[in-house]
Amino acid sequence: MRKRVVFNKIKEGELQTGDHIYTWRFGYIYAHHGIFVSCDIVIHFNPAAGQEVETRTSLDGVIFSSSTSRRSESQCQKYGDRPRNAGVISTCLECFLSGGKLYRFQYGVSKGVFYAQVRGTCTLAPTDSSEVVLHRAETLLANNSFGNYKLFKNNCEDFAIHCKTGYNLHFGTGGSGASGQVAVLSAAAKAPVISTLNSAWASYILLSAASVFGAPALLPIGITLAGFQVLYGGMSYCIYRYLSDVGVREDLKKIPAEELVDASV
Repeated sequence: MRKRVVFNKIKEGELQTGDHIYTWRFGYIYAHHGIFVSCDIVIHFNPAAGQEVETRTSLDGVIFSSSTSRRSESQCQKYGDRPRNAGVISTCLECFLSGGKLYRFQYGVSKGVFYAQVRGTCTLAPTDSSEVVLHRAETLLANNSFGNYKLFKNNCEDFAIHCKTGYNLHFGTGGSGASGQVAVLSAAAKAPVISTLNSAWASYILLSAASVFGAPALLPIGITLAGFQVLYGGMSYCIYRYLSDVGVREDLKKIPAEELVDASV
């Protein structure tokens, strides 16, 4: 039950039109996101060969290897006649999940729930109506108009968040994406830097104390400072993750799906 609450796991019978759904892959390394339409159809954003994620690391292969863009179109038994398998696409739920479990992304959560949840599973931002959500998703699907897939600027979670809220940071700003998975990576990257600065300050304090009290007296001080660094690093991580959430950022603006279509022409 605890895992169901923290990870938003649901059954197929609980799906509602316009739901933002996701499935974890490769042992919770990352999640693939999409919009559930109805009648077993999911609209989602897939990378194409040569533009996978732009990390230039083994992560490119991990993400691309599970993407439907590497499979033959006929592998989707229900919608094998779809015209493409990369970009904004529609597939059956089974192909979207690709053997993974089904989860529902939560919108309009409280700060307490936000901090308790795993990254990339919820947001403080409210969702628009299912009619508006489907309009955005189907418009972008019809025109394949969400740009190139880029892990840190324009990924499947960014696509689903845009469909649910209309917010799109990537378009016209040149900034980083709004997805929780990217935000948590940035937050985790910044935490060690802050911790290193604290370590330098802590070393100065310990050396100063050693000259006054002697080395044996430093153990309690060292334990206290180490605990403070861990606490401060954790707080910095949480604060950065919060400030990066789509529901908090002030640099976001709602972009009509039609404007994204016009920009791609």
